[in-house]
Amino acid sequence: MDIVLAFWDLLIRLDVHLAALVQQYGTWIYAILFLIVFCETGLVVTPFLPGDSLLFVAGTIWAVSGMDAHWLAVTLITAALCGDNVNYWIGRTLGPRVFRWEDSRLFNRKALDRTEAFYAKHGGKTIIIARFVPIVRTFVPFVAGIGRMYYPRFLSYSVLGALLWVLSLVYAGYFFGNIPFIKNNLTLVIFCIIGLSLMPMAVEYLRARLRAAKVSARS
Repeated sequence: MDIVLAFWDLLIRLDVHLAALVQQYGTWIYAILFLIVFCETGLVVTPFLPGDSLLFVAGTIWAVSGMDAHWLAVTLITAALCGDNVNYWIGRTLGPRVFRWEDSRLFNRKALDRTEAFYAKHGGKTIIIARFVPIVRTFVPFVAGIGRMYYPRFLSYSVLGALLWVLSLVYAGYFFGNIPFIKNNLTLVIFCIIGLSLMPMAVEYLRARLRAAKVSARS
């Protein structure tokens, strides 16, 4: 329970915690942010770490502190790319073994087949779109590795996705962070960002429920 409360406090007061870290660690904050984004993107066991809101708040704090947002963007793009690629190669190396576990509920052969079909239908935009969807962005590179997506193709979409994700959120925070309304209501803005980023998952969940209801009604 204490861990849950601590994580909840981190989410709702991300601006306070990040500002304190900047004051406490100085330039080491770049290494801390790199580690957070790398883990959130690159390790399937840490999809709960802040992503979208962290990038926006970081841009805001950099603007208020008068720090160079370009170095921040470079650091976070590098972290996102490293995470994506580590995740891909973990999936490509370890993934096939997961499917040999008879009692594996999270990863199974049918899930792999569906993923391969999805990539065949939608192509590389899967990698780009997933960048803006929490939790999903953590698992997509791993599943791409399991499905043995052609690596140069994966890498090109990974680079484009990382650029769009980091640049849009960091510079949005940097340019809009000093607006009085946003500056005085940053917690509310964080919740809005989280809500917007979760919307695609909610829409997909509702669509799946509607499809299941139609199939049930026909039978």
